[in-house]
Amino acid sequence: MGRALAARLQAKLVDLDEEIVRRAGRPIPEIFAAEGEEGFRDREEQTLAEVAAREGPLVVATGGGVVLREANRRRMAEYGTMVYLHAGVDTLLARAGGDPNRPLLQVDDPRAKLEALQAEREPLYREADLVVTTDGRKPGEVAEEILARLPAPGADPVD
Repeated sequence: MGRALAARLQAKLVDLDEEIVRRAGRPIPEIFAAEGEEGFRDREEQTLAEVAAREGPLVVATGGGVVLREANRRRMAEYGTMVYLHAGVDTLLARAGGDPNRPLLQVDDPRAKLEALQAEREPLYREADLVVTTDGRKPGEVAEEILARLPAPGADPVD
């Protein structure tokens, strides 16, 4: 969805996880194994700060855990419009359940883990400027809805 939105906005897409991997020179599971989740979150916060300071139009795709740190939420709110791409657990499982690059889902019951993560993070996700449901939708459809609801510079988002 980030690619579709960036293309429509004629903006550069920055995938925060890809940026972290590039800078670390190793995949996310290795970062988690060596530094734990806290070490990964430190890298995530630092990378977001540097990306947010870049010039030009950007679409920044983040992982779901970025909201766990208040500094990240403040930074995203300060530098842009936050969009929460809401998806149900079935959709999330289909997208990421078997992905080895999702260390938090490498458990016996990924569904239960996703449900727990979603319950913990949902109030933080709801702080976003826009909430867009993605279940059963194509990236282009979601991008079009976001475009239609994006605020003009200096205006409040359209709910």
